[in-house]
Amino acid sequence: MEISVTLIKELREKTSAGVIDCKKALEKAEGNLDKASELLREQGLARIEKKKDRVAAEGLVEAYVHFGGRMGAMIEVNCETDFVAKTDEFKGLAHELVLQVTATNPQFISAEDIPDGEELDPAEVCLLSQPFIRDQARKVEDLVADVMARVGEKVVVRRFARFELGA
Repeated sequence: MEISVTLIKELREKTSAGVIDCKKALEKAEGNLDKASELLREQGLARIEKKKDRVAAEGLVEAYVHFGGRMGAMIEVNCETDFVAKTDEFKGLAHELVLQVTATNPQFISAEDIPDGEELDPAEVCLLSQPFIRDQARKVEDLVADVMARVGEKVVVRRFARFELGA
């Protein structure tokens, strides 16, 4: 099947994957953009699995103060290189995560952080297990995994804090 340059370009813009990877995925998916996008996502996640032991010591701290200044949050998100930390995609992830923290007030980053013996629902108290506020069908950890797959580096939510007047 002949894959058009326009289709490759569209997939590349959607996924940030390389041109050759996009072409191969489209060929495998027989020109289906959604299927090719999913194939690229799976390939990216497989590459990330190999990098899980790497150190993510770069990154940024993102802050958000809600309208009126009555509540806000800060979050530290780490990656492997300062190059990735400066990308719009990484900055966008950090911003979405700080909005999530402000809106949902999680207590922990992941279910592993819940103390033993506590009977808490991770979907309510763990940031990464929560439904994403902009797309309830996805979890926050899916959003992080997508960015990891696109940038090709380990991405870690290190810590966060939420502040609210009178709370």
